[in-house]
Amino acid sequence: MPQTPPATEPEPISADPPHRTDRTLLTQSWLDLAFLHWPVEPAEVAPLLPGGTVPDTLDGVTYVGLVAFRMHRVGWFRLPGLPYLGSFPETNVRLYSVDGHGRRGVVFRSLDASRLLPVAVGRWAFRLPYVWSRMSVRNDGTTLTYSSRRRWPGPRGAHSAISVDVGERVDEPTPLEHFLTARWGMHSSFRGRPLYLPNTHPRWPLHRARLVSLDESLLTAAGFPRPLGEPVSVLYSPGVPVRFGGPPRRPYDITVPRQRRAGDS
Repeated sequence: MPQTPPATEPEPISADPPHRTDRTLLTQSWLDLAFLHWPVEPAEVAPLLPGGTVPDTLDGVTYVGLVAFRMHRVGWFRLPGLPYLGSFPETNVRLYSVDGHGRRGVVFRSLDASRLLPVAVGRWAFRLPYVWSRMSVRNDGTTLTYSSRRRWPGPRGAHSAISVDVGERVDEPTPLEHFLTARWGMHSSFRGRPLYLPNTHPRWPLHRARLVSLDESLLTAAGFPRPLGEPVSVLYSPGVPVRFGGPPRRPYDITVPRQRRAGDS
């Protein structure tokens, strides 16, 4: 589908949400996250984005992320989260997007999860590319290992095995680290129409991390046939509580200052 440039300048990259979530659709916590990122050309990912969005870039480059974590106690509206069905490992492949209203977000190319019911609900209710996988998260001191192997709908055999060693706390994230983690919405499509779901959460507590080992085929399954090499950014976070709002009735009013680029003083 042809990509339409944003009609307005993108909202600022911010460590805090630029909007409020007045109508809570979902609550959940994201725990023990490993963020791995690779740079890619915007033209390479543009065909993979939903209509009404274009690749979001920093200094002319966009990124593909492989993010592994533990989903904890997903709940509807303001009800208490479910302890078993709502808690499970997840690994997603995501891209970075901006829409015609200047709203930055993520686009999920795949979401591997170990609970079949949330996978079915995510695919049916939100038309998200959830996949049922056999998964685990193992903590051995400062080293975390995330593993997944797909069951349904496939491709069967697509897998990931990620091991990271957690390092020092990040006191002042770089512009790139903010760009990759401070994302306040999700772009998708529903019945052929663009869909934007905003989210809010506290500032990310981030740690730098060292990639111990990586064996994965999820990026290829998500549409990246060429090897991407070593990730340029590896981060860890103990996690945050998250609220997703319903689709906004109208675009948010956004005040956009001049964006800082890497190297600006």
